[in-house]
Amino acid sequence: MARKYVLKRSDLPSRSLSGIDYRQELNQAQYEAATAVDGPLLVIAGAGTGKTRTLVYRVARLIDIGIDPRSILLLTFTRRAAEEMLRRASLLADNRCAKVAGGTFHSFANTVLRHYGRKVELAPSFTIMDRPDSEDVVQLLRAELGLNTKERRFPRKQTIAEIYSMALNKQWTIPELIERDYPHLCDSLEDLLRLYERYVDYKRGRALLDYDDLLIKLKELLAGREEARRRLSETYRYIMVDEYQDTNRLQAEIVRLLAATHDNVMVVGDDAQSIYSFRGANFRNIMDFPNDFPGARIISLEENYRSTQPILNLTNEIIRRAREKYEKELFTCKEEGDTPLLVQAESEQTQSRFVCQKILELREEGVPLWDIAVLFRSSFHSFDLEIELTRRNIPFVKRGGFQFMETTHIKDLLAHLRILANPQDAISWGRVLSLLEGVGPQLSQKIIHRLLEGGDPRERLRSFEAKGKVAHGLKTLAQVLEVCSEAQRPAENAQYLMQYYVPILKRKHPDDYPKRLKDLEHFQGMTERYRSLERLLSDMALEPPTDSVEGVLAVDPDEGPLVLSTIHSAKGLEWHSVFIIWALEGRFPSYYNIDTDEELEEERRLLYVAATRAKENLFITYPIKIFDRGTSMVLSRPSRFIEGIAEELLEPMTLVDEEENRGWDE
Repeated sequence: MARKYVLKRSDLPSRSLSGIDYRQELNQAQYEAATAVDGPLLVIAGAGTGKTRTLVYRVARLIDIGIDPRSILLLTFTRRAAEEMLRRASLLADNRCAKVAGGTFHSFANTVLRHYGRKVELAPSFTIMDRPDSEDVVQLLRAELGLNTKERRFPRKQTIAEIYSMALNKQWTIPELIERDYPHLCDSLEDLLRLYERYVDYKRGRALLDYDDLLIKLKELLAGREEARRRLSETYRYIMVDEYQDTNRLQAEIVRLLAATHDNVMVVGDDAQSIYSFRGANFRNIMDFPNDFPGARIISLEENYRSTQPILNLTNEIIRRAREKYEKELFTCKEEGDTPLLVQAESEQTQSRFVCQKILELREEGVPLWDIAVLFRSSFHSFDLEIELTRRNIPFVKRGGFQFMETTHIKDLLAHLRILANPQDAISWGRVLSLLEGVGPQLSQKIIHRLLEGGDPRERLRSFEAKGKVAHGLKTLAQVLEVCSEAQRPAENAQYLMQYYVPILKRKHPDDYPKRLKDLEHFQGMTERYRSLERLLSDMALEPPTDSVEGVLAVDPDEGPLVLSTIHSAKGLEWHSVFIIWALEGRFPSYYNIDTDEELEEERRLLYVAATRAKENLFITYPIKIFDRGTSMVLSRPSRFIEGIAEELLEPMTLVDEEENRGWDE
């Protein structure tokens, strides 16, 4: 029997064969993560702590110690992210990094299924449909099954495709999803299930896969075909997943199956930045990783390279209150800095005035507009601010959500108001008449021609001869316009028009009218700042700055525009100075978004993400005495996520008008 010689384990040297000094280049936590080799590893990467840098150095390190690059799989959420990481790793080590399998879950699934597809009854020559393709197929089958008749309301193709996709990504049944997220579509459930069966058959018969099918088929292959699962697991011995907090349950199951013959899985993410449940992301994936991979090592990256310590002190306190989390305390070498401010404004308009004035002051201090951002929970929250920015000639771009003024329902309401201000507005008449049942383009033009022949069109509308639904619609419209014409203020006009328009909204947009109704309620609130209908309409008619940024010039044309952004669209970005507006209980979190503890906790994480975008200055603002029509409540408290935070972490500030302040001075 041969003698044994035991090789003792020893730490790998800090300096690699390629000359990279990992200890010199990385902080201690980054070094531990980048030099880990075997076994499951969860890296909790706090905001601004060098997550990408750690991943890049780990790829280089694995190759540096002799790991075959073809056995490394790097899964990211965009192809560009994977390419950039591998490019940076190649600059550190060498071109062997180009052999690493890197890409999105969907691109990886496509590659695997081209090779193994027949094992799950899939021809290798299958065609991938994008979302518009899928929607067109749904529309085709919808018509085939007689679900597109005018006599009945049925969800639009976009909504149907979204329902099918979300159910698969969340691994819920369609009835479960409808009950939770689309309760107003329960009456259509049976037909939606019938249409889904037809949709699946249609794709199967034509070798078509949509994006979700790529993941479904990959999981089916891994779970049902042991030989393929083992071969793929042995091929990819080292698996790395970026932004793990944004994975859905299906993706987490794929990762577990890919690691069937080993546990060499490193996932990187931040539970405190899990904010995409509306896309199917599952917060539980990152929290349950130690259960899915027993014995997993957890490393927290806590040294922040973005923000000052006063900002981090606040963000640490915001997330400390979370119900479930991984413990971490962000810190930085940038210990000096201004304490974040909590700014209380008397009204939404006062809030907008403060933001604009402070932005101009920052600009005078040398902070360029492009390095300043205003962040908000919902796209419509910036509506009043957009008006004020335009008045002050401050250029801006808006990211995330729709431009408020470009939404169909807001345009509809404005068309009615324009008719009140100018009864000869043929374009607005066309939009208003098209909302009536039985009125098509030809009849609409005929009615408009008659109305504008002479005299007040609203008077002629009352005497217009028609039959059936058209007659009823014209009569009701005439009555509403007559009542509105007697109103004294725009807010009264909006109130009457809302009562008239909401039934039309439900008929025209049966899938998502609750969401659109919130926009309309907010618009109704906006009208209260105006005494003149003409002034309201002139403000609404201003060119959207995002359509023509050059039309509103900054003092320095080269400095670029201010950034307005939803928080969801701001994740991963950073600015010198950040304003978070509408931090008002009832709006952030919204009373409409806290049906469950899970939803409430995601709202908290959303505020954390917003606050961690700031490098030097952070301003959190909220208006008080806001009447919410949806709940019939007066909103006056700051968000529960910041209420009660010590003043040394979040300094309160009250706004005082110049005239009022002068009185105190005297």
